[in-house]
Amino acid sequence: MLSIGEFSRICQVSVKTLHHYDRIGLLKPIRVDAFTGYRSYSRAQMEQMLYIQRLKRYGFSLGEIQEILSCSDERILFSKLLQQKEKLIQKKREAEQTISELSAHLHDFERTGNIMGYQKNYEIQLTEAPARNVLACRQKMGVNDFGRYYSTLYERVPKEKVTPSGLTGAIYHDEEFNPECSDIELIVGIREKEKADKVMESALCAMTVHKGPYSSLADAYGALVSWIKENDYIENGAPYDIYVKTQFDSLAPEDWETEIYFPVKKK
Repeated sequence: MLSIGEFSRICQVSVKTLHHYDRIGLLKPIRVDAFTGYRSYSRAQMEQMLYIQRLKRYGFSLGEIQEILSCSDERILFSKLLQQKEKLIQKKREAEQTISELSAHLHDFERTGNIMGYQKNYEIQLTEAPARNVLACRQKMGVNDFGRYYSTLYERVPKEKVTPSGLTGAIYHDEEFNPECSDIELIVGIREKEKADKVMESALCAMTVHKGPYSSLADAYGALVSWIKENDYIENGAPYDIYVKTQFDSLAPEDWETEIYFPVKKK
């Protein structure tokens, strides 16, 4: 048997952590001295401890690790590892996008000497947005649900024999935005007015184009709101996005383009 100190040194894990694992039932010592409370571990437990450390490096929580340790079905274990790999790949993509955004920020800072100068890079236009015939799906949803609900809209296209106009977008009906759950209406443009779920009427809008990933859309929204207030307009309806260039055009996130519209009227 190994003392807790020896086990700690061999497995490169602190004694404090081993005490915690004991308390939560993740890895209990093979023996606890009734008089001294000293914990002892078997050499066989080294393999389990190293497995736990590896799962932690993969990003699993301690609760998830407990589930994995109690599972003997190889298919389930393989599936959990595969799902975690996909999560890590997505996090890597998000990190790469953030690094790209930071690089652009640094470049802009060097050029202008203004650390918040990127917020001034938006050209705001006052435009009469055209009427749009759309299929629509309005739900309480999170931004990660967009793909699922867009699929239901596109499934309707052949069934209802309508012609897509190439427009896709999202209308935001809540006053406050919650990325996890908001009142959002996804839209797909079609040519046939008589088959549309709704017609978005022509409206005066403050509009700008955001170039880059969706994670930084808030910069464009902030620029629009500031312009509206500075020019004595008020909002006159739900803002909406039109996705002009996206990942489905085989473009990198920094090349995506989103048109953002805020219906407005003079004070």
